[in-house]
Amino acid sequence: MVVAVAFLAFSLPPYLSFDPSRSRVPDPGFFPPHFVMLSMHVLFGSIAMITCCLQIWPWFRARHPRAHRLIGRVYVFGGCLPSGLLGLVVGLATPYGPVTRVSDVMLALLWLGCTLAGWRMARQRRFVDHRRWMVRSFALTMSIITNRLWTALIVVMLEPQLETTFHGDVALFVSTVAALAAWLGWTLPLLVAEWWLERGDAARRRRRTRPAPTGHDPIRTPAGP
Repeated sequence: MVVAVAFLAFSLPPYLSFDPSRSRVPDPGFFPPHFVMLSMHVLFGSIAMITCCLQIWPWFRARHPRAHRLIGRVYVFGGCLPSGLLGLVVGLATPYGPVTRVSDVMLALLWLGCTLAGWRMARQRRFVDHRRWMVRSFALTMSIITNRLWTALIVVMLEPQLETTFHGDVALFVSTVAALAAWLGWTLPLLVAEWWLERGDAARRRRRTRPAPTGHDPIRTPAGP
C-alpha cells in the first residue's frame, strides 16, 4: 500500500491538471481524445490500486467482511472495469509501436477477464476460485509499477548503445524500451502470482496426504508379576 500510494503521488498530478502538455505519454497524433481517455484510465486505475491493497489485507478481510464486499464492488466496477476498457482503447492508440500495442491490448483483456472471473466466482460463492482469480487481478493491477521500474532499468542498460545498436535513432530507442518494459511489466508479475498460487496448492495437497500421527494403543497390556 505504501508503494502504491507513493507511485500514485508521483504519477497522478500530470493527469489531474488536465493539461495535455504534462502527459507522460506522447500524443499519438491520430486520436484526438487520447489525453482525455488516458487521464480517465489513470484515475480509475488509481481507484483500483488503492482498493485492491485493502482487498488483499488478511486482517481487514477477517475483521470487516462487509467492507471487503463493498470495496470489492468498487474495485471491480469503479476501478478495473472502466480503467480496463479505457486502457484497451488507449493501448490501441499507443504511440510506441505495434509490439507495445499488442502488449497493452493483451494486458487490458487479461485484466478485465481475471477481474470479472473473480467477481463471478464470488457471486457463485466459490470463494477458493474467487481468491485465485483476484490474486491474478491484483498482479495485473499492480503491474504498472513494475512497468515503470523495468523502463528505468532498461534505459540505463541500453542508453550506451544509442549511437551503435540504434544508430542514433531516438524514436527506435524509445519504442524498444517501451516494448520491453510493457511485456516484462505484466508477464513477470502474473507468472509470480501463478507460482505463488501453485506453491500454496502444493502445500495444501501435502497436508491432506500426510498420514495422521499414530496414537497409543488404547488396550493396555497388564503389568507382569
